[in-house]
Amino acid sequence: MGDGNSGNVVLSVITEFTSEFRTVIDGNTNDLSLNELSGGARISFVFHELFNNGIKSIDPFDQVKDGDIRTILYNSSGSTPALFVGTTAFEVIVKQQIKRLEDPSLKCCQLVYDELIRILGQLLAKIATLRERFNSVVVNFFKQAMNPTTKLVSDMSSMQACYVNTTHPDFIGGHKAMALVTERLNANKPPPPQADPKTGKLAPGQINNNKDLDVEFKKEETSFFGSFFAKQPVKRKQGAPIMEASPSSSSSSSYMQPPTVIKPQAALNERETMETEVIKLLIHSYFNIVKREMIDMVPKAITLTLVNFSKENLQRELLQELYKPEVLDDLLKESEFVVNRRKEVVSMVQALNKAEEYIFPFCSPSLIQEY
Repeated sequence: MGDGNSGNVVLSVITEFTSEFRTVIDGNTNDLSLNELSGGARISFVFHELFNNGIKSIDPFDQVKDGDIRTILYNSSGSTPALFVGTTAFEVIVKQQIKRLEDPSLKCCQLVYDELIRILGQLLAKIATLRERFNSVVVNFFKQAMNPTTKLVSDMSSMQACYVNTTHPDFIGGHKAMALVTERLNANKPPPPQADPKTGKLAPGQINNNKDLDVEFKKEETSFFGSFFAKQPVKRKQGAPIMEASPSSSSSSSYMQPPTVIKPQAALNERETMETEVIKLLIHSYFNIVKREMIDMVPKAITLTLVNFSKENLQRELLQELYKPEVLDDLLKESEFVVNRRKEVVSMVQALNKAEEYIFPFCSPSLIQEY
């Protein structure tokens, strides 16, 4: 086969293949299925059903419990207990949860890649020649396009985690969260003490919640640190200091030594409950914002760097790899099986022609006329 004919055949096959590829993705093909989704509709299903529902199903509190939030609140306040709810605990937890969105986003990239491979298989079934070479070039092209796609999607998750925008218009904010939690917790509580209408001051004892400075240690409200010693009561003499060290007393010595690993055991007290609920409300609000943005942006990123990139550049890639003078004849070279089969057919035709020459003179005139 001449170089000109070989080039025309390869160019025609490439043009027809890439045109059909774009048509299938855009849904403009005349061969639309009535029984199942196909082509670009399957990619849309991945975006709006699988990925959408997968992101929405992630619950930030299925891994982070109230006790974990309390521990982070104390750790973030350092050596001095915080007077107000710290934002560090909120940022630490919400960043951890945002990182969980990366895996389903990368999984979405892989699912779209699989759908492109499915489309490739459907189109190659219609090509009689160059099938293996087409498959090799197109699959390699898709793999190369996956690298910037996965990097972009991974970077989107990292961007969300590296900067927490607490000024987002949809974010509930600390003041509103505190007000909502306080209102909810105070709904079933008795009304707070009222100030004297004449002096404007609270009654004696109400400033410190009816507790003076000499209140008995055993009557204190269970706290984060007090829970560590709940199972180790220590008897002491009346009037003796609480932190008194006694070298001869093993119980006092063990009382003075903190455990190697400190974990809270007691239930949350009133203040810890309030702070934990505020943090949970802030996390829930901001995490929902990030999930909405990821649901919106990840399909756009995949479409830009994988789907549309393939539609626009696949033909150029095939021409660069296949439309070369040094490979045209090799591409259209018939296999050894086809060559042998052609020789057999030619030999059979020649044998039939010879048989016809021998039989034809002996046929009757009527048969010759009919023939």
